[in-house]
Amino acid sequence: MSDDFVLDVTKIRDEARRKMAAGPVTDTYGLDKDRVIGILNDVIATEVVCWLRYTRHAISASGIDRAQVSSEFTEHAKEEMQHALRAAERVSQLGADPDFDPASLGQRSHTDYTTPPDNDLEAMLEHNLLAERIVIAGYQEIIRWLGEHDPTTRRLMESILEEEEEHADDLVDLIGV
Repeated sequence: MSDDFVLDVTKIRDEARRKMAAGPVTDTYGLDKDRVIGILNDVIATEVVCWLRYTRHAISASGIDRAQVSSEFTEHAKEEMQHALRAAERVSQLGADPDFDPASLGQRSHTDYTTPPDNDLEAMLEHNLLAERIVIAGYQEIIRWLGEHDPTTRRLMESILEEEEEHADDLVDLIGV
């Protein structure tokens, strides 16, 4: 194995000084920044819709298992909102404004907002499990696309994906499948 790594610190310093306004995005950024921002804004929309769905289901759930299911939905809702905020922070780091526009959330979201009957906990659980599975598959694709080109966004998405997989596992346990 050859040891031919050379780091031109003088060049890096000069380039950093010339492009201070670009913030954390350097010339070595490996992807189309605007495309990454667009994808992250769709992630924000997806997470906000998931937060809304989980919150609605937590509040409206009724029946004998309401307390346990509602508690799980409430916990998941909080985590979904944190996912949206973390993705929004990354959009800001990349030099853009996060898109929380309520008028377009539903169109940009990977998942649907559903309102099963209040007494149909099984349907609520199934709707949320379906949404988690959609998110998991979508985020896996995003992570593969990011690859080594944007490790910061990739790690963010991997962290969110890990929690989404935990949500799906929790829902499977509650459904009993």
